[in-house]
Formats: sequence, C-alpha cells, structure tokens
Amino acid sequence: MSKKKSGLWSFLKSVKLTLVLLTLIIILAVVGTLVPQREAAFELSDRLSPTLWAFLSKAQIFDLYHSIWFFALMGLFALNLIVCSIDRFPEAWRRFRRRPAPDDPDVFAKVPSDQVLRTSRSREEAAAEAQSLLQKRLGRPARAEKSDAVYLAAGRGRFGHLGVYIVHLSLLVLIAGVVVGSLFGVEGYLQISEGETVKTLHLRDGKGTLPLPFGVRCDRFKVEFYDTGTPKTYQSDLTFFKNDRIALQGNLLVNHPITFEGFRFYQSTFGRSPDGMATLSLLRPGGKKEVLNVRRGYWFDLPGGEGLFHVLRVEDNLMNMGPAVKISVRPKAGGEDLSFWIFEQVETLLKISPDIFEQVPVFNPGLFKPYRFALLGLEQKYYTGLQVSRDPGVPLVAVSAVILMAGLMLLLMTYPRQIWIRVDAEGEMTRVSFAGRSFKNAAGLNREIQHLSAELARRLENTE
Repeated sequence: MSKKKSGLWSFLKSVKLTLVLLTLIIILAVVGTLVPQREAAFELSDRLSPTLWAFLSKAQIFDLYHSIWFFALMGLFALNLIVCSIDRFPEAWRRFRRRPAPDDPDVFAKVPSDQVLRTSRSREEAAAEAQSLLQKRLGRPARAEKSDAVYLAAGRGRFGHLGVYIVHLSLLVLIAGVVVGSLFGVEGYLQISEGETVKTLHLRDGKGTLPLPFGVRCDRFKVEFYDTGTPKTYQSDLTFFKNDRIALQGNLLVNHPITFEGFRFYQSTFGRSPDGMATLSLLRPGGKKEVLNVRRGYWFDLPGGEGLFHVLRVEDNLMNMGPAVKISVRPKAGGEDLSFWIFEQVETLLKISPDIFEQVPVFNPGLFKPYRFALLGLEQKYYTGLQVSRDPGVPLVAVSAVILMAGLMLLLMTYPRQIWIRVDAEGEMTRVSFAGRSFKNAAGLNREIQHLSAELARRLENTE
C-alpha cells in the first residue's frame, strides 16, 4: 500500500472523522428542525430579502433532507464506518475464535495475593471442585494436567467482541433506509369531497400526479366546533377499493393515520366543498314557484322556456355576506348572458343597504325578468384534505432498529473474559490461583474472580 493510500485509509478510519461527521449531522438535523422545509418555507419568502431567499434556496437550506449536503454526509459517514470495521474486524474475529489455553504460563506471571487461596484438600479434590464451579459459571472448561499442577480455563461473552460491529451494521442499514426513503419516497396530498372517489395523488412541490393502484372514497366527514368556531375534532370515514372491491374501511383522525398498500394517510385539513347542493326557488309571474336542487356546473331550462340558467359557483360565505350561488342565464331570444348572485340572507342585505341592488346589480336576484330567484339553503358538504406518503426505506429502518438493539445488548450486557485456575501443591497445603483476562471492564472481571474464589473456598470448607 502506498503512503498516499495509507494516509487516506488512516483518515477514513479516524475516530476524529467520526466525531466531526456526527457533529455535522446533528447540526444539519437541528437546522432542518428549526428552519421550515419545502412548502412551509414559502412563509419566509416575505420576511427575507430576495437575495438571501435565493441564496438559501440555492444552498438547499429549505430542503435539507434531499440536499447534496445530506447525501454527502450520509455517504461519508457510511464510508467511515465501513473502513473502521474493515480495519479492526480481523483482530476482533481472532479474539472471538480464540480459545484459552489452560496451561498458558503468562497469565500466572503476576497473581495478586487476594486471588490465591489455600486448602488442606488434595490437589485432585480441589481441581474437581474448581472444574465444577467453572462449568457452572462460565461453561465447560478446558483442562490440562502437568506433573506439578492442574490447569483449568474457561471463557464467556466472546460475542461481545462483535457487538460494536453489529452496531456499525445497524447504522449502515439505517443510513441505507434513510437514503432510499429520500430518493424513492413519495409525498403528496388528496382532496376528496364527501361521496367522491379518487385514484390520483398530487405530488408535493408541483411534481405532477401519481396514479394510485387503488381508489379512496370519503364516505363521510365529521367535524365538531368550539363555541368560538374553532374546530374541536374532525375525522374522515374512508373506504379503500382494490380491483373494484372494498379492501379496507377506517376512520382517519388527526395523529391517527391509516396505512394501505404501503401508503400512509394523515388527516391534514378540511373545508366546505364547492360542489355542495344548493336549493333554489324560481318565482314566476302569477305566483308560480319552482324549487330546484342544484350543484355547480348544472344547466337547467327555465320553466317558461325563456332560456337556460347555468350554476357557476356555490359559496358558503361570500364576502362575509352569507351563503350565495352565482348563476348565468342565457336568453332563448338571444343576447348576452346575464350573471348575478343569489344570496340566502337577502332581506338582511336590504336592511343594511336598501339600494344595494341599484349599486351592485349583480347582487339582484331578479335581474333576469320576469323571474326572481331565491336561495333557500346550502347542503353542508365538506371535503377532506389528506397528506399521503410512502417511504420504501421504512423496512430498512425497522431492521436497523432490531440490529441496533442486539448490538447494544452485546455491548452493555456482556463483556468478553477468560478465567484460569491453577491448582498445585505448596508444602502440605494445596494452592489454588486465579487469573483472568478481559479487553474491557477490568473491574467487573476482578469482582467475578473474587466471587469465584469465595465460592470455591466455601465449597472446599464444606467438603472437609
């Protein structure tokens, strides 16, 4: 490997690089949380100068999670994890596979006095009790008998050598899930009137539409208001159709989304539908009265055959003057169409401004002679606004969470250690020496050796 390559490799495996990248990712996440993103950022356009707005937009500050900065940091962090793992994993794998040799002379080179006990039991009896104790606490030990001593060795927690690499793997899977979601995820919205079925999703940021592989119908929309007129609760009763059959029905509430075919539906907004039914009355000469139920876009023949009238708009509160319907009358005898508004609260308007029809002729419901129109009422029909998303990276994120939990359990709840016991003669007594090795948690290893020593001492005393 060349010096240049070695230098690059050392840079990529550096823990300092890891800390810098994590710091930058945290900063990016904080900025993405505090600064409005995507459509919400347009509220800032009036508060910022055009130059600053253009600069921040070009720098992708208002769409950080789809920006070059985001993907660059994710890619570099993933590369850092991969290089660190490749560089350190071989040694960890050797430690994982290594079995302790029971007669390793190095481990007993410096044994503290508190890790040595003496007993009047024979060497064979002490070795048998020590072997039984190790098997109970650490698993079946390896044994070697020499002319001067009996050696025992056992280990536990060797999977702890792999815990950090399992955590690395979980982070890589998490990064893959986040990137897949950012690149291939779908975000959009639906606006559905009561009784309407839609099969097309409007994508965010004006990116067009997406045909859905199913249909969504709003069967009913329910809303409750406080006395102040503020919405209290609202929900949409939805039906999902697959192959012209009902596949799912559910109630969609705020913060209680519905998932269907990989798409997640959120209750976002609502409003009165412009396609609501209006009830009109037409008063003709002679006192004859006709009552019609109409919607926007409907055409009707006038009862006397004088022409056609067309419903142009249906408004629940036009300019704070109450419900109104705009119609256009096309005379049969020819001439220009006449367009005018029909208000439900026309008497109230006349009380406020008795000459309003002369001042604003388009508010005169009798503008087309000899008819006088009246609005009797509007049907309270709503539309529901739904936010829709599909994130193909969610399964990867879920898998990464499971892998992360497994790795953290190995790191926090286990630690690799190996313990040796040597049983030899010391004059007329039998000496039992304990030694251990751990690559972390030396304090825990010392406590475990002390417990083993105390337990073995009790066993040897009880058998005397």
